[in-house]
Amino acid sequence: MGALRRTTMKKGLDEIAKENGRYQAAAFKFVYEGLGYTVQNVTEESRHVSGQTLCEGLRRMAIEKYGRLALMVLTTWGLKTTRDFGEIVYILIENEWMSAQPTDAIDDFNDVYDFQATFKAQFAF
Repeated sequence: MGALRRTTMKKGLDEIAKENGRYQAAAFKFVYEGLGYTVQNVTEESRHVSGQTLCEGLRRMAIEKYGRLALMVLTTWGLKTTRDFGEIVYILIENEWMSAQPTDAIDDFNDVYDFQATFKAQFAF
């Protein structure tokens, strides 16, 4: 008889979001997609993206995709600060959807910009 090989499958983003409970699955998908967007549109670096650079890419992507609704969309998903982006990144790292360098820290996502000023004031009439 052959031995059964156990293969572990990576959890899906919906499952990760459900287990976490703080953020909607759409927030995880947004941050994950935002990494690719950032590499293509914001930085020349394709091997490593800093927390601050990723926040900039997520800002641009949110405005590009959602325009003046960006703040409402992000807050509906549970995203209220750039630290929330970092929380999701580190959950994705834990679940092997992203990776980090030894020099990376969750604090790299602290107060990169203010959501109200960034997503609301820009569209003032």
